[in-house]
Amino acid sequence: MSTSPSGPSASAGGPAVSPDRIVPTWTDPVAIQAAEAVGGPWGRHALTGRALFWTPLRVCLAFVVLGLALAWIKQEPCADGDWSGFRQYTHLCYADPLPLFGRFDLGSGALPYLDSPVDHPVLTGGLMALAAALGRAYDGAARASDLLPDLPPVQSFYVVTCLLLSVCALATARGVLALSGRRPWDAAMIGLSPLLVVHAFTGWDLFAVALTTLGMWAWARDRPVPAGVLLGLATAAKPYPLLVLVALFLLCLRAGLLRTWLRTAGAALAGWTAVNLPVAVAAWDGWSLFFRRTVLRPADPDSLWNVALHLSGERLFDGPLEAGQTPVVLNALSALAVAAMVAGVGWLVLAAPVRPRVAQVAFLLVAGFLLLGKVWSPQYSLWLLPLAVLARPAWRSLLAWQATEALLWVPRMLWYLGTDNRGIEVGWFLLAVGIRDAAVAVLVALVVRDVVQPDRDVVRAGWRGVDDPAGGPLERTVDALALPRRDQLT
Repeated sequence: MSTSPSGPSASAGGPAVSPDRIVPTWTDPVAIQAAEAVGGPWGRHALTGRALFWTPLRVCLAFVVLGLALAWIKQEPCADGDWSGFRQYTHLCYADPLPLFGRFDLGSGALPYLDSPVDHPVLTGGLMALAAALGRAYDGAARASDLLPDLPPVQSFYVVTCLLLSVCALATARGVLALSGRRPWDAAMIGLSPLLVVHAFTGWDLFAVALTTLGMWAWARDRPVPAGVLLGLATAAKPYPLLVLVALFLLCLRAGLLRTWLRTAGAALAGWTAVNLPVAVAAWDGWSLFFRRTVLRPADPDSLWNVALHLSGERLFDGPLEAGQTPVVLNALSALAVAAMVAGVGWLVLAAPVRPRVAQVAFLLVAGFLLLGKVWSPQYSLWLLPLAVLARPAWRSLLAWQATEALLWVPRMLWYLGTDNRGIEVGWFLLAVGIRDAAVAVLVALVVRDVVQPDRDVVRAGWRGVDDPAGGPLERTVDALALPRRDQLT
């Protein structure tokens, strides 16, 4: 049954004036229970949208700051680069930027791709270079003044990296709030996310997440060209935003807006090319290293393919591989699985009784890619965070999934520690992977159910007349192409 935005019913003494936004402590069971710790749900006579300072945006950004502070506390034992005694595993504070600082020779001022091979996309390499330059500037200022503490160069680099990623997290929360329509408090799920606490500073993925969210915001404001540029730049940081463009294509195909989509796709290609072409021309070998490594990369420990390999005794797919050998069978099977998933989502978009929302389709594509692809690094789960919040803003299911993501980090680190150092066997780690994958699969199933039964979609059912707050050009557009449903055929 749809939930009325006006909260408690009139028979229960509802508010005299309906609020202009969804109040979570009236509609979400988890929020209602959590509110008891701070005096109970929002009062029926309370006013919303009248705060002078603590607006929903500022409160949600404060939650992000709190989450990032906890993330830094977790990472601080590793921040100086001293990983003696396997500290990065025993303290659960491993992070890619720390070892890659030395591997990519960032401390000497080497430029990624030009002076040092970097197996990351171009904009991520640019973020590394920026953090390294700012870190060196701080080190120089600290040497020239007694006011600033001296830090190891790797720590200066990592602190600056974390600050830059913190800006990205704040931008992501701002974008999610803008995309939430009459549900601004959904953005609180970003700052209060266990996933953010565990993986905010594990890698550079928040950079691509922020650009992708801002690109979706531009689309929601009916600005397809800026949306395309932002999504193109996001793809230059991590490839996954291509799936958001695929989601927009499927929805525009149903709505008959392919010209609008072509403008967005063309702008995305222009944005991607603008930052990639100069580096590719100047240093082809360094620029193409990311793509070559992607092809050569074996099944990631967190992937279902690795679980299958382990259970088969390494007999499936390509079998044991030598260093540098291409996993041809694995690459083909994972590509076919992802292609089949995209086709399935495409059928769902065209066959759904009501055109799905942008976030729903984007979430299904990215979640399917992670589940069926051969690589799922732990921090990649951040890709799902804003999409999941927008696709299905229900605290219980989101927290259940994120709890499995946070808990998976523990057996992963203990497995890396090794049994000789009181670590754990690989079986425990793979069990945690299976539990996490099951949680993501359940979330996917719930989103599919909401697509098939739109009345169960809390975004549309929570406020009468809402179509898609993130729809932009798609908002209330009449369908031009949709597959006939069984009830229509009969």
